[in-house]
Amino acid sequence: MKKYAITIAGGGSTFTPGMILMLMDNLDRFPIRSIKLYDNDEDRQNIIGNAFDIFMKERHPDIEFIHTLDPETAFSDTDFVMAQIRVGKYEMRSKDEKIPPKYGVIGQETCGPGGIAYGLRSIGGVIEILDYMEKYSPDAWMLNYSNPAAIVAEATRRLRPDSKIINICDMPIDLMYKMADMVGLKHWKDLDFSYYGLNHFGWFTEIKDKDGNDLMPQIKEHVSVNGFADGIGTAQHLDESWVETFTKAKDVYALDPETIPNTYLKYYLYPDFVMEHTDINHTRVDEVKEGREKEVFGLCNTITDRGTAEGIDFEIDAHASYIVDLAIALAENTKEVFLLIVENDGAVSNFDPTAMVEVPCIVDKSGYKKICQGKIPQFQKGMMEEQVSVEKLAVEAWIEGSYQKLWQALTLSKTVPSAKVAKLILDDLIEANKDFWPELH
Repeated sequence: MKKYAITIAGGGSTFTPGMILMLMDNLDRFPIRSIKLYDNDEDRQNIIGNAFDIFMKERHPDIEFIHTLDPETAFSDTDFVMAQIRVGKYEMRSKDEKIPPKYGVIGQETCGPGGIAYGLRSIGGVIEILDYMEKYSPDAWMLNYSNPAAIVAEATRRLRPDSKIINICDMPIDLMYKMADMVGLKHWKDLDFSYYGLNHFGWFTEIKDKDGNDLMPQIKEHVSVNGFADGIGTAQHLDESWVETFTKAKDVYALDPETIPNTYLKYYLYPDFVMEHTDINHTRVDEVKEGREKEVFGLCNTITDRGTAEGIDFEIDAHASYIVDLAIALAENTKEVFLLIVENDGAVSNFDPTAMVEVPCIVDKSGYKKICQGKIPQFQKGMMEEQVSVEKLAVEAWIEGSYQKLWQALTLSKTVPSAKVAKLILDDLIEANKDFWPELH
């Protein structure tokens, strides 16, 4: 059986340990010969890399492990690049979350003005990594988790249309874990499903078990009362803001009880609620720094200080398992079904064929084959047309350096009340992102 080489781009991410451990847990069906971490932040990557130098030597000495800042070293002789970069890191995420609320608009890392700002930072970084991969390992696949995935996917469609990149998100998978829990099943793979939308902007239309039994009535009963909180026992995210988000899904569901919504729709449908429940001085990024980052980096520093990983365990979460399962499907031709962000081209028959939609796909060695979802209702179609236009305008603004198109993108976002407010936010975001965005004119 072939052994594979993996490059994790964004090696300093707090999700890296979970990804490595998931790879190690699946060596029987996905053998690994090398893992390389790549980042442009030496300090953050060293925290993870130094700890896993010890971890891998103790538990998997036969697998080569490297952490490097050199692109040629990182991307040569690799089969898969798993990308999870955050351009601007938490400092810029904080600005994404705290500038819009100054004008009464939600601050969120992937939705609204904050998501647009983050998207314009991410495009260049993802393209750079993709180009490194194609230069040094042209047969490799890039599995991209980097956010905001919708804008990144549209940018790669426009700028690198022939590249071997698959854009993915684990949020629907996390929700499927919760729905499985509601009906007494153990894993999201125990469910057959239909789903359509954009990234962080979609709806489940069918949920069945493997015997074909319709689980939607039972799941709807839970979601109508408690949102996804009934499945919270399997939650990856336990911070207070996530508990609130999972609970609020019951109000998002009420708008269309024929479908089960993605939780991120609350930012577009209930922005007033979000603002009322936001402490603009202590946002989600602060929770992450105080929680996940402190815990993961603390464990890594303990390993490095002790010189052993004995007795230290990291959480393996949905984020890690999904990307590893996808790599296995591509490598071993499993023909499993995954939710991917792909060019529509008829998958949603009454929607823009060039839109990057999130739909189920069958994955094999050749890539993926979309499972068509047919026509969608007017409510979802109208929301998606507005949002996909935001994403396309944002990408065009980055490509053309267009202030006008970026102003239009912010104005069109459902989270922004007027062109006047959009311009005020945009001018603040330009100043904050001057080291990351292309110059706008």
